[in-house]
Amino acid sequence: MTQLPQGGPQTQRAPEQAPAPTGLPAQRPSSWAVQSRRLRAVATTEPGRLQIIGAVLALLVVAFGAVTALEISHRASAADDVVGRSQPLSADAANIYRSLADADTMAASGFLAGAQEPKAVQEQYRKDIEEAARLLVKASANTDSSTSSWQEITTLNELLPVYTGLIERARANNRQGLPLGGAYLRYANQKMTNELLPAAERLYAAETGRLDRDSADARRWPFLSLAAGLVVLGALVWMQRRNYRRTKRVFNHGLLVATAAASVVLLWLAVGHTVARTELRSAMTQGQESLDVLNNARINSLKARANENLTLVARGAVLTADGSADQYDTDYTTGMKALRAQLKEADRLADDESGSAPVAKAAKSVTEWQDRHRTVRATDDKGDYDGALKQIIGAEDSTGQSFQQVDTALRTALAHEQGEFTAAARDGRGALRGLPTGAAALAVLGAVAAILGINRRLSEYR
Repeated sequence: MTQLPQGGPQTQRAPEQAPAPTGLPAQRPSSWAVQSRRLRAVATTEPGRLQIIGAVLALLVVAFGAVTALEISHRASAADDVVGRSQPLSADAANIYRSLADADTMAASGFLAGAQEPKAVQEQYRKDIEEAARLLVKASANTDSSTSSWQEITTLNELLPVYTGLIERARANNRQGLPLGGAYLRYANQKMTNELLPAAERLYAAETGRLDRDSADARRWPFLSLAAGLVVLGALVWMQRRNYRRTKRVFNHGLLVATAAASVVLLWLAVGHTVARTELRSAMTQGQESLDVLNNARINSLKARANENLTLVARGAVLTADGSADQYDTDYTTGMKALRAQLKEADRLADDESGSAPVAKAAKSVTEWQDRHRTVRATDDKGDYDGALKQIIGAEDSTGQSFQQVDTALRTALAHEQGEFTAAARDGRGALRGLPTGAAALAVLGAVAAILGINRRLSEYR
């Protein structure tokens, strides 16, 4: 048996074994990782950095324009609602209240005149009822059925025919000389005082509340747009400073145009919204507040006149809870006290002679009315019913004449304050007109200019 030599030059080695297969495919880097590596690679060169900066600047400018357009569109829509919807509905609600109160006053005045009511009084009563019904239809067409206003409108629509039916019964009995007519009239007045007028007052409060909310929305500062504008201007200024430090060139026309466009939008935004905010606030403080006080004053004067008439109609049949005084005369005194306070407040709120003059005239007529009312009560207390009646509904030197002077003066003051509100609110709305579209257009211009400015810089590397 031959033995192999040991330690020879050619020593045999065991063959190397291949690694065992795992059975899993080799993992490839994710697309995000690839893009991230590419972006880092691009960012290591000046042209790459310029491309990134240009894209970011363009995106910021476009975002600024979009945010401004959206925020100001919302403010402009709220301002449109103030002028075209919520304030007219608030005014309509006040007119519903006034029409109902005036109808009640005319009904009592006509009843006092006897079986043959004056034609002018009947006509005014009819107009008041028709006006209230028309405004209720208009309000229901512009009110969401889920709101509290809708519920009040429904209540008024249901109660108004009941009230007019009671008045017709009172008239029919009065024409026949039956005392039951006075009872029907008092019941109709209670229906008006305790149900219809409170519902109309709640409707007015709801619509005035919506006006306040719309005005507050329109006046709210667009903080997001203002902040975005400052960020964009800061970024553009930083880029131009960077460009100057690297190239020693003072101006880059594209970046200058982008900066100018962003500056115009920011300035337009700040000035336009400030003007709108100032005018809308003026409309509320100098217009709507005065309208609110004057509407309440006019309604109190109407209610006082109705109570004055009913004092003679009831002839002491309705007393206060403690039985010490006539209920209608007590309500008259309370209403006149409130009327005086409201006229004093209206005079304080009036900001010009056109607003204060009719208020002063109304206050003077109220003093005259109260003096004549005291004379009426003295005459009635002596048992001279016919004399007291003449002093209330007579053509001259009567409380009715004083009431008409008060009502005419308040109507003049209301028309003036309504005009001031409308003018100020429209000016506020006009200050925002065109800003959303202009901001969007200037943002696109600024973005394009920024890209062109960066491209001009990139061309120097080619």
